[in-house]
Amino acid sequence: MRKTANEQTKQALALVLLVALTVAAIAGPTGLLAWAENDEVLEQRKARIAILIEERDALRNRVELLDPNGADPDLVSELIREDLGVLHPDEIVVTLDDD
Repeated sequence: MRKTANEQTKQALALVLLVALTVAAIAGPTGLLAWAENDEVLEQRKARIAILIEERDALRNRVELLDPNGADPDLVSELIREDLGVLHPDEIVVTLDDD
């Protein structure tokens, strides 16, 4: 029993479609190979987010220390000295209580 040319064409198209879907499932933008890359990018972004959270928390603390109703005198002194250009990078500031 010989297949007609029309049936062979249909089978060839079905085979091509099946191969294309298989290739897309493996190497496509959402395929198996992309999953490993996406996992790596996700881990890098999680690490970056952790760094940004630490920076945000440090800035939040600094803002709280500069609250106009109760600014930290040590931080205010440091900022003023830095703005005036009299604070050096290797300088260590030691404060003494007036008690």
